[in-house]
Amino acid sequence: MKPKGLLIAVLLLAVLGGLTWWSNKSQADKAKTPADTSVKLLSIPDDQFQEIKITKVTDEVLSLKRENGKWRMTAPQPMAADQDAAGSMVSALANLNADKVVEEKAADLKPYGLDRPTLDVQIVRKDGKTDHLLLGDDTLNGTGAYAKLANNAKVVTVGANTKTSLDKRPDDLRDKRLLTFDSDKLSRVELTAKGPAIEFGKNGQNEWQIVKPRPMRADGSAVDGLVGKLKDAKMDLSAPEPTKDAAKQFAAATKVATVTVTDAGGTQTIEVRRDKDKNVFARSSAVEGLYKTNGDLADALEKSVDYFRNKKLFDFGFSDPSKVEVQGKGYAKAGDKWTANGKTMDNLSVQTLIDKLRDLAATKFAEKGGGEPMVVASVVSNSGKRNEKVSISKQGTQYFAQRDGEPSIYELDSKVVEDLQRAAADVKEAAPEQPKKK
Repeated sequence: MKPKGLLIAVLLLAVLGGLTWWSNKSQADKAKTPADTSVKLLSIPDDQFQEIKITKVTDEVLSLKRENGKWRMTAPQPMAADQDAAGSMVSALANLNADKVVEEKAADLKPYGLDRPTLDVQIVRKDGKTDHLLLGDDTLNGTGAYAKLANNAKVVTVGANTKTSLDKRPDDLRDKRLLTFDSDKLSRVELTAKGPAIEFGKNGQNEWQIVKPRPMRADGSAVDGLVGKLKDAKMDLSAPEPTKDAAKQFAAATKVATVTVTDAGGTQTIEVRRDKDKNVFARSSAVEGLYKTNGDLADALEKSVDYFRNKKLFDFGFSDPSKVEVQGKGYAKAGDKWTANGKTMDNLSVQTLIDKLRDLAATKFAEKGGGEPMVVASVVSNSGKRNEKVSISKQGTQYFAQRDGEPSIYELDSKVVEDLQRAAADVKEAAPEQPKKK
């Protein structure tokens, strides 16, 4: 045979071999499919899951166990689990339907990759019953994977997302939180960063207050923002070996802050450092090891006490005051109307005055003020339970304010004071009611 003819013969054999392989593999999607393809593989109530064990084709084992209502990872090593990630796995298995039946009684599992499953999933229920699911190769079109129950000869396909939701690494399922406190039961936060140590505590109205370095009103939203950053602080496990040389990196980095939080379960402490390349590392009492973490955590902790102080002069916020007095002129609310000395006042002008009182806020805090009070304002709110009084003085061109009974001195922008004075002068009586036309 000529060389050219031999080459053509070899190519034809290769093509025929490929077609034979394709034909055998695609049997899963052809004539063996029964008319009725609706098959329930698993039906397990969420609260009945007790343990999930997944063995990969590489013999790696990933195991989760529910203890006291919480999921824990038991293999490859014991550690806390991410409850949301574990819950997603439970959801994938709880009501699992087949997309299509491939073969009712498969004598040979090799064409489907089920002789050595990619994933061998075993589920233990609370009552001790077990379910055993095998997942094999992906289907030819890549939209699913072959699957079967271990005690059933029927081979089916399931959606690709089912396989994806179960094919996880330990890092995908571990609890990555650096602090595990319950924010709803948090009672104390201690921050040592810029300047003196700051301690926050809750008052009788469950509002944040600054306890140290001295008692001061706190900006609740600023403290909540700090708590939120601590709650969201997580290990950065994106690198192949995130803890490699972590001790050296941590020791060489500059300390940013130390925070201690206290809830009903006790106290937890985290130390945060940042290196010259802006990498941020953390060491927490809640989890073993040193970890790289998000840079915005360091930014949130690197604050002085003034950042967390309440700069508003009045605390009534958006609650409706019942009494307002500015420079000896008082207004009381009766129903939906404001009155003064038995006269009905123009609601809009009184509301404008209230808005200006609400807007009074410090540009910064001063060590000392000066001058005689030039504006004195008081507000009664919260059904008479909150009484607030503020005195504003002027020294040179600068305005200062002080709340009654508090040592803090607030420095004010001249415009907000002038706007307040103008609003106080503009309060007027309500226009007389027009007689109704007959």
